[in-house]
Parts: sequence; C-alpha cells; structure tokens
Amino acid sequence: MKSVLDRIAFYQNRRDEVPNQELAQQLAQADNRQGIREIAENLSNKNPNVRSDCLKVLYEVGYIEPGLIAEHVEGILSLLHEKNNRLVWGALIALSTIAELKSAAIGRHAEEIMRIMESGSVITVDNGVKTLAGVASKEPRLRKELVAWLFDHLRTCRPKDVPQHSEKTLVAVDRQARAEFIKILNARLSDLSPSQAKRVKKVISSAGT
Repeated sequence: MKSVLDRIAFYQNRRDEVPNQELAQQLAQADNRQGIREIAENLSNKNPNVRSDCLKVLYEVGYIEPGLIAEHVEGILSLLHEKNNRLVWGALIALSTIAELKSAAIGRHAEEIMRIMESGSVITVDNGVKTLAGVASKEPRLRKELVAWLFDHLRTCRPKDVPQHSEKTLVAVDRQARAEFIKILNARLSDLSPSQAKRVKKVISSAGT
C-alpha cells in the first residue's frame, strides 16, 4: 500500500498548501486513522518541511473532524518547544481544534501556552485564546486561573482582536465569571468600530442569557 506521506506537498515538489489540504480532506472523509497515524508520526521527521506539511495536514483534518487527530495530542504538544515559529503556531491551531476533547492533556501545558502567546504571532495568539478557552470550559480545576488570564488579555489586546477573542472566550465563561466578562467587554466598546462593537454586543447578549 502506498504511503500517504508521499502525497504531502514536499514530496509532490509543491510549494503551495493544496496537496496538504486535499490529503486532509481525503483522510477525514475516509476515516483513515492509519493514514493519519502515519502523518502524525512524521511530526518528528528530521526534515522540517516534512514536519510542517504533516502538521498542516493534521490541523486541516482537525477542522473537519477533531476526533480523528485527538489521540495524537502528545505529538502535537511536543512542537510547542520548537524554535521554528511556523511549527509552534501550527501546533496551536491543531490544539485549538481538540482543546475540548483533550482538555486534561493540553491543560498540563497551559502555562507554556500562555508564555508562548505573550511573544507570539497573531495566529499564535488567536489560536492560543481558543485553546485555553476550550480547556477552561472542560476543566473546572483550571477554569479560574485560565479565565482570569483570558480576561486580562481581553482588557489589553488590540481593539481589532476584541470581537474574535471575546467570541472564543465565551465558551469558558461560567455563571461566576459572567458579570466580570460583561463588564470588561462593555469597557472596550468605546475602542471599537461600529462593526466590531456590533459583534461584541452579541457576545455580551449571549453571556447574559
């Protein structure tokens, strides 16, 4: 049987992401767990291009069917230590798709994810917020700490990020945190454009119900 690894962009001599996206769609639609396992095993490949392509395949599968990549959470988490920024933010994209499925495993790395976000790219921060919120929504023992961190982030993040990050944080907001969440968002409304404020008001409405 032909290796699915041969179909990633690097081995197709392609510099675009289309082969990786197509492979991910086919693996997900076929429920090809063996193929996904082969891709996950190559997250530790010596060739950084292979590793990057395999990570792309995994998180594209995660967008479609998170359960298919959940068992590979430890391999994904190992990439958080990488010096290559693309692998780090790619790992956080993958983790954001499975945060609620693998909240305990990812939660053990919460402080590391916070540190990465503090100096990370926009993609890193966006997906870090979604990951931490997902973990907080499923792990009561971590919720208070993670929600406090996410709230501090909402107080200080760029105005353009407030709508998206508040939407992602909402899943972690329990009854005890609801009032503070609404207060923070109301305080940010004056910083926002009309379209941004409209999105945030929807979040406030959702939090209040």
